[in-house]
Amino acid sequence: MFDDLKGKRVLITGSTAGIGLAAALAFAAQGARIGINGRTNGPQTDSIITQLAAKGGEAAFFRADLTQSSECKKLVDDFVARFGGLDVLINNSGGLGGRCKLEDIDDKFYDRVMDLNARSVLMTTKYAIPHLRDSAARSGETVSVISTGSIAAREGGGVGAGIYAASKAWLHDIHRNWVKEFTADNIRFNIVAPGTIDTAFHDDKSDALKASIADSIAMKRFGRIEEVAPAFLFFGSHALSGYITGQILDVNGGQLAP
Repeated sequence: MFDDLKGKRVLITGSTAGIGLAAALAFAAQGARIGINGRTNGPQTDSIITQLAAKGGEAAFFRADLTQSSECKKLVDDFVARFGGLDVLINNSGGLGGRCKLEDIDDKFYDRVMDLNARSVLMTTKYAIPHLRDSAARSGETVSVISTGSIAAREGGGVGAGIYAASKAWLHDIHRNWVKEFTADNIRFNIVAPGTIDTAFHDDKSDALKASIADSIAMKRFGRIEEVAPAFLFFGSHALSGYITGQILDVNGGQLAP
């Protein structure tokens, strides 16, 4: 059994629901110190902090709209001010941003989807790098950046979701670039790429379409957020994945085997 996540300072963007929240709960169970993030603060955030504490983790909420670069910087600064450093960054913030066929795409739609899925990761990681570098130097172990990719990055996404799929493919690829730039600093970069997971992402689909998608998956069902969360623990742990970087871990029930 590994125990090297105890006390680690973990910032998880987009973590008040879905996969991000499941990852936060998983890290809390390992005794991590966790920053959760969302665009708005409300009664549900207090409930989440209580849940995380009950699991054994220390936690705080940080409001930030990560489509804005200045907010990415503020999030990292606020987290470091609260916890004294950063050991694991999980870039989970993102989303579909809407569906739009090619001939209907305009600059506003393009910018919305790319800011949500690409800019948020790029700029949050940029501002996190000095703190991650310092943590690695102090501990003598690797530290970790983990981003949430998507099966869509591999197979192109559904009709109307082309910019979303492209933004996730961009994310997969820029991690490979960062491996070349920051491995000497003992910073690892890996992707968790979920398949079709039972979250609000699929709320716009009809029951018939959901059934059809489920039938295309080897396991014949959508995945659960609790089944994705352990992949983040794996990449966050130096003991488990200290020699693993630049990789994409697909969690998709056999929907796609790249």
